[in-house]
Amino acid sequence: MLVKQITVGSMAVCCYLVACEETKKALVIDPGGNENDILAMIKKEGVSLEYIVNTHGHPDHVCANGPLKKATGAPIVMHEADAAFFAQPDIEKYFSMLGLAASPPPDKLVKDGDIIEVGTLSFKVIHTPGHTPGGMCLYCAPHLFTGDTLFVGAVGRTDFPGGDLRLFMRSIHERLLGLPDDTIVWPGHGYGGSRSTIGDEKRTNPYLNGDF
Repeated sequence: MLVKQITVGSMAVCCYLVACEETKKALVIDPGGNENDILAMIKKEGVSLEYIVNTHGHPDHVCANGPLKKATGAPIVMHEADAAFFAQPDIEKYFSMLGLAASPPPDKLVKDGDIIEVGTLSFKVIHTPGHTPGGMCLYCAPHLFTGDTLFVGAVGRTDFPGGDLRLFMRSIHERLLGLPDDTIVWPGHGYGGSRSTIGDEKRTNPYLNGDF
């Protein structure tokens, strides 16, 4: 598996190009801006973009969806709960305050347990609501792309519309921390670092020691 991490956009989102090295098919996770840089990376690696996947629907993670889809024809993938949530006019109006482009409607909706296949790679959808209703992580052992669910030494915020702290912490503890300790955590922002492991987060992340 080829994993390329690039920091994009005004909110420093960690965007990923992940490719099957055998078939040269790839997906992009969370294109939050700088679409020309992402397209240049796709060209440099010589891969074909099969999907544009969003771990959640916040504008800082989806604002390059439209340009990437126009340039490559790749379909946009989002959890069904976030597709419905962010399509609400009042929610769309609220998040427009960030001044970032909204995503076109997703082409493919997924739910917990679904598999996204890219070449010989299989990415399992792990629904982790709490940051947003349809927040999700993508797991292709040993790699886990966590979006704004789990950072290095921190977790995502829950004070935006659609957030729920208790549900969020249950998502992390019940859905993520049971994965093997050597699982590589690729976060949605590099606030505490660009990567970690589940084992390191269990041992050192101060936000994971509360009684939820």
